[in-house]
Amino acid sequence: MSVTVTESAAKQIKKQLEKRGKGLGLKLAVKKSGCSGYAYVLDYADALNENDQVFEKFGVSVIVSANDLEFVDGIELDYRREGINEAFKFNNPNVKGTCGCGESFSVS
Repeated sequence: MSVTVTESAAKQIKKQLEKRGKGLGLKLAVKKSGCSGYAYVLDYADALNENDQVFEKFGVSVIVSANDLEFVDGIELDYRREGINEAFKFNNPNVKGTCGCGESFSVS
């Protein structure tokens, strides 16, 4: 199982955690949503749960619950600026389709 973080994403995660003043890392989760089935959820992680897995790269941690690993195994978390927009991007090899609005994805 693997989750990777680009250097750009790691810098942004560090920046956000420093601004917040606390946190172990970024929590990456998946929830049922949208017309395709699932959506990514990003949040701060202040504690580890028993079934969490920690992936470290460039000095930051991305934490994923064991329940969500099947949906994000092999994912690369990136952070890009496109014009005036800046956002985390999810490069997930498991995705089989996305909805037209880009809010959700399917894996089957």
